[in-house]
Amino acid sequence: MPMIHHVPFLFLTLTISAAILLNERTMNDVEPLMRQESCGVGEYSREIDRDALAAFESAAFEAADAAPPVSARLGRRGRPAPGRRISDAPPPLPPQVHKGRGATVNPPNRFDGQASAPFDDGWETLTADLAALPPPPTTLTRDASKTVISWNDSPDIGFDRAVNPYRGCEHGCVYCYARPTHAYLGYSPGLDFETKLLFKPEVADLLEKELRKPGYVARPLALGSNTDPYQPVERTLKLTRAVLQVLDRFNHPLSIVTKSAGVLRDLDILQSLAGRNLVRVYLSVTTLDASLARVMEPRAATPMRRLQAVRELAGAGVPVGVLAAPMIPGLNDAELERILEASAKAGAECAGYVLLRLPHELKQIFEDWLHQHFPDRARHVLELIRETRAGGLNDARFGQRFSGTGVYAGLLADRFARAARQLRLEKRSELDCGRFEAPAMRGGVAEAQMSLF
Repeated sequence: MPMIHHVPFLFLTLTISAAILLNERTMNDVEPLMRQESCGVGEYSREIDRDALAAFESAAFEAADAAPPVSARLGRRGRPAPGRRISDAPPPLPPQVHKGRGATVNPPNRFDGQASAPFDDGWETLTADLAALPPPPTTLTRDASKTVISWNDSPDIGFDRAVNPYRGCEHGCVYCYARPTHAYLGYSPGLDFETKLLFKPEVADLLEKELRKPGYVARPLALGSNTDPYQPVERTLKLTRAVLQVLDRFNHPLSIVTKSAGVLRDLDILQSLAGRNLVRVYLSVTTLDASLARVMEPRAATPMRRLQAVRELAGAGVPVGVLAAPMIPGLNDAELERILEASAKAGAECAGYVLLRLPHELKQIFEDWLHQHFPDRARHVLELIRETRAGGLNDARFGQRFSGTGVYAGLLADRFARAARQLRLEKRSELDCGRFEAPAMRGGVAEAQMSLF
């Protein structure tokens, strides 16, 4: 007989639970079923509040009647039908700002079929828990690439080959166009790009093998086309210096792009290359405002330190230029002429600029960063970017992706051309490609023959 009494109650419980699953919001509108009354120290008993139970049953069944059937809310294979959603999405979490890091988010890899995201289940503790996490450390992973020269045939780029000793960049520049390339490695282009670095320990040996291939024709090689060759980890690994030593022995022309004054460490090799017209160094100067640089490119050299590096390179006879890149409408583009003027005074002989572009995940990364650090002007900046990008935040078309389109982009181009002409920053002599020659193999003929096995 006791079992007979329990069956209806069990059925009622399951029915009510089903109604709750159909509409979770019901839980916020009813009183708790159970009431605790103290019967003594350490002892509790529970009794059913019949009025509360009746109110709960009524609300639950009303919700079940009002909710559409599951089949109407789900499409094929259990997915939400077009225009319908099972429940409201959780509110987005505030971006996490880490000292010394540029990105405030770590968006999912665009190639992954699944994505995970932190979710606050209503206790409002997730934000505090995330804030309590330690700063993300920088990790290094060995890159087992078999070749190191990357080739391109883009009409927008002045070189057809490049070498990057590192993948990912600890400088953490929030606008970096190379961030989406980290997705090819299975990482996020956000914080992963600046914390999970890959290095190529055999980059110098692999480069030498490629330069010795029969039929190789020397053309200027870009060092740092994707990630900075003088990012902080280079101080200890010295892979960029090893690459320079190989290019120096082969009389191979090259150009370097960096935001780091660490390039001065290799001044001895650069002077040797410059004496044969084989090198040109570009310092990227995005702003003269140290406070803006600190949040926009947190682990790069300060703007004044970069200009000092320009001064020292020029004084040592190394051809040096400046890239005012990227120019971000409404954020740093007003500084364009001042950057060029300061660069010319420091000894730069040529200059260039690039308009901001935001491919793939970089859209979300930059938008979140902008709203976090510049909420008062975020909307205006994004509107100006869309004005220069045919209504979007990126335009990948050749001939336009670096300079943009529209009135605002045209005005920026005119401003640069006028300032460069007035400051005489238009010198661009060709590097000497005729000196290239593969040196004798180290160790003589015997070692050269043994290397074939």
